[in-house]
Amino acid sequence: MLGRCPTISIGDVTMEWQELTPRQIVAELDKYIVGQERAKRIVAIALRNRYRRKLLPEHLRDEIAPKNILMIGPTGVGKTEIARRLARLVKAPFVKVEATKFTEVGYVGRDVDGMVRDLVDAAVRMVEQEKMAEVEYQAEELANLRLIEALGLVPAPKRRRRAPIPFPFGREIEEPSDEGDDEENARLERLRRHYLLRMKAGEFDEEEVEIEVEEQTPQLFVNVIGPQGMEQVGFDPADLLGSLFPKRKRKRRMKVKDARRILMQEEAQKLIDRDEVIREAIRRSEEDGIIFIDEIDKIAGREKGYGPDVSREGVQRDLLPIVEGSTVMTRYGPVHTHHILFIAAGAFHVTKPSDLIPELQGRFPLRVELDPLTKEDFKRILVEPENALVKQYTALLATEGVTLKFTEDAIEAIAYYAEKVNQETENIGARRLHTIMEKVLEDISFRAPELAGETIVIDAEYVKKQLEGVVKDRDLSRYIL
Repeated sequence: MLGRCPTISIGDVTMEWQELTPRQIVAELDKYIVGQERAKRIVAIALRNRYRRKLLPEHLRDEIAPKNILMIGPTGVGKTEIARRLARLVKAPFVKVEATKFTEVGYVGRDVDGMVRDLVDAAVRMVEQEKMAEVEYQAEELANLRLIEALGLVPAPKRRRRAPIPFPFGREIEEPSDEGDDEENARLERLRRHYLLRMKAGEFDEEEVEIEVEEQTPQLFVNVIGPQGMEQVGFDPADLLGSLFPKRKRKRRMKVKDARRILMQEEAQKLIDRDEVIREAIRRSEEDGIIFIDEIDKIAGREKGYGPDVSREGVQRDLLPIVEGSTVMTRYGPVHTHHILFIAAGAFHVTKPSDLIPELQGRFPLRVELDPLTKEDFKRILVEPENALVKQYTALLATEGVTLKFTEDAIEAIAYYAEKVNQETENIGARRLHTIMEKVLEDISFRAPELAGETIVIDAEYVKKQLEGVVKDRDLSRYIL
């Protein structure tokens, strides 16, 4: 069973992600990422193979492990963005971790099992949001009913009294209600429907109401010694003591529109099946989860035997069983990592992939080298993607009533300076465009409230005026750009 599938719109056609061919997956990634065609092809094939695997008989399906990917390239060329957009495309649980944050078992710090726990936490949040969206209409109805009662527009409905049967049975039976009670309840029900329609129309949104809300108990973290050494475990005291102590409530006064949002959250939580959420989250983590391990090159290299890098090879050996396939205990239950897709990435300036331990190298059979970004790439990044920087800054300043227009030669100049600074200082890839754009638009952003209603044209001369002095001063550019 493939389960519920997110839908993607391509042109005028809406389809489920399983229907996407590798070529269509690449086309979706092209909307946000410029270049890096080979990397996109490899992740598209990996995604399609997941779909193919799900169509196989169960005995064969379990034997097919995902082909993990190792991306090699300098910072800022799109390694993380490719993995993140891929996960978002298929609504898969996704976490990004830094390899340098983990230490070998026995050292102070996080153990590698933490990345799987983070993945399951992300999956639980994702499934919970989907389930709450499914019951949104019911939750809104119940929230509106509570608001009507809180405003004193309609009293709560009378409930039939229940009388206990004498010993030895101890059960309760319903007393027959008076005809007057039934008529009164029917009248109140009609009144409630009347006010419910007005509430939905937003007539009471600006009125103030006092409601009782459940207090959120902060999650606590404790260090415990487990089979893998010292690890940090989080737990919710309300979950542990909920049967002993009722949840605390406190009264808050706010506008109806704000109260509705809070009450909808409470009602939605009551309507969803928490056990089903956890089961689905674990299934998605095991079958569709993607873990992106960044800076894996920082834990490569030969062991020195002393100093802060002493646990690097140990971290690799701890990573090995997770990537190979093992069972990790989480607070939601055991999670198998055999079919989680691992994507590792690193610049490998000082080290090389062959410096990783051979066993770990073998667990990343697909390797792709991403290309450094050129001036032409920068020009495309500025204007082509759906989240292009020029579009972002134009939209931001439009909120102040300022219309920005970038000329072709301005785009050319910004791309030129981004490439130039990357060559002369540290190469940080496309992230350099953020610093360049901020410097170019610094004065306009500062004076935007005073420039409301104006149209400002950014041309090459303006870009040069803002950047030339900084770029020429090699020392200054290291700090500012």
